Amino acid sequence: MDGITREAMAYDVVIVGAGPAGLSAAIRLKQLDPERSVVVLEKGSEVGAHILSGAVIDPSGLTALIPDWKEKGAPLNVPVTKDRFLVLGESGALRIPNFLMPPMMSNHGTYIASLGNLCRWLAEQAEGLGVEIFPGMSCSELVFAEDGSVKGVVAGEFGKAADGTPGPNYEPGMELHGKYVLLGEGVRGSLSKQAIEKYDLAQGHQPQKYGLGMKEIWEVSPDKHRPGSVTHTMGWPLGSNAGGGSFIYHLDNNQVVVGFVVHLNYENPYLFPYMEFQRFKHHPLVAELLEGGKRVAYGARAITEGGWQSIPDTAFPGGALIGCSAGLVNVPRIKGSHNAVLSGIAAAEAADAAIRAGRAGDTLTEYDRALREGPVGKDLKRVRNVKPMWSRWGLLASLALGGFDMWTNNLFGLSLFGTLKHGKTDAAATGKASDFKPIDYPKPDGKLSFDRLTNVAFSFTNHAEGQPPHLKLKDPTVPIAVNLPKFAEPAQRYCPAGVYEVVEEAGSEPRFVINFQNCVHCKTCDIKDPSQNIVWTVPQGGDGPNYPNM
Repeated sequence: MDGITREAMAYDVVIVGAGPAGLSAAIRLKQLDPERSVVVLEKGSEVGAHILSGAVIDPSGLTALIPDWKEKGAPLNVPVTKDRFLVLGESGALRIPNFLMPPMMSNHGTYIASLGNLCRWLAEQAEGLGVEIFPGMSCSELVFAEDGSVKGVVAGEFGKAADGTPGPNYEPGMELHGKYVLLGEGVRGSLSKQAIEKYDLAQGHQPQKYGLGMKEIWEVSPDKHRPGSVTHTMGWPLGSNAGGGSFIYHLDNNQVVVGFVVHLNYENPYLFPYMEFQRFKHHPLVAELLEGGKRVAYGARAITEGGWQSIPDTAFPGGALIGCSAGLVNVPRIKGSHNAVLSGIAAAEAADAAIRAGRAGDTLTEYDRALREGPVGKDLKRVRNVKPMWSRWGLLASLALGGFDMWTNNLFGLSLFGTLKHGKTDAAATGKASDFKPIDYPKPDGKLSFDRLTNVAFSFTNHAEGQPPHLKLKDPTVPIAVNLPKFAEPAQRYCPAGVYEVVEEAGSEPRFVINFQNCVHCKTCDIKDPSQNIVWTVPQGGDGPNYPNM
């Protein structure tokens, strides 16, 4: 904002985001040099408040970072004991035998856990090493040096009025400068998006692809609880409408995670991902598990799905992209936290070596090379064709061909298909409403299935009133003038929190309403809007969901 003077603080390394990547980078920097000054800035009200993942955690990254994590009490207490994969029909299921699955798909040696709680534990380890962690500090801007490199971020700006001007209690925040700035904001982070555009980091790479992941935690009857049980499904209810599937993980304390993922490259603008999730819970296998239980938490988050082909250049002048800011999820394994940790380690080692050599503000090409040639790149390269196969040929063909491709990569280190391309962005994949029919979804029953606003209350989301909406329209006329007639305004449906409405009142023109207070920060709107007219930015620090153990 022009004319505003801010205080500045200097660190060796500034890290944006207290997720697994950011915290791992901070820990590794301190392991390499206890005198290194490191700060981690987190927009959530506390570490873990904005973390949502399945999650079955591959501990390989954690072991590389903290070999004695078990002795130090890391919250990985539920090892996977049962692993099954089902293709669902409307009333039944077909199990795919485990021996047909490539070894990399096995969950042997993994743990069912809350990634949010693991991040809280990692934060304790980081602070024990002297890392400064500031939650409730949204990073709203990148700060650039005269040579165009990133030299820091603006954090902690509070008190803007609804029109974006400074209010009576305005606090301008601070500039935090670093020799290097690591962006670990997660999927579609606002600063990461700016850096990718400014430095053209996506040039020469495939478009990033995304899924929308929705998750509920249920307390179930003790006689139905099977700690360590993992179930993944594909098929019903999505059918040919979209790619995706579900996950059901039995945690401890009679808790079960029920989640659903919809790939965002679907064509039918009438598809309603949230209602597909609610309908899924009425499948006999799921309904029997949940009946008599109660839902205790809900949340949603976009997932990077582009994989190997879609990783942008991860280093830029003055900084680097780590974790899901770079898009490191292994889609067929439905895992990314191990790669996030490993990317944080690699970025920390590159930054430490550069600082020791007297460098600052340049491009950490060593990190980008280490990411692609090291364990992260190897993990993603061998599954690189599964997602494009699914997008091109559908569920059954991708099961057969994707499985074959993973086997050849596993046995021989090669793919007979080469490297397939993704093609369109998820926004561009959206079809015209005139080419599709609306989908009739059953009304939620309030027992197994719930309306969006009821469920959003279980995300414990809060945004202070009076601040500028953090969801911005490039052109306010587009939703009604373009998206409504052409695409039946899909924002009404793709948002899992009911943020967007088209209000039609007798005698008046339709109005597009943004209920930003409901936003759970999933970023789906920024990704899927067919006109790319919605821009997700950070609200003031601490606002958003407050996930207890997601």
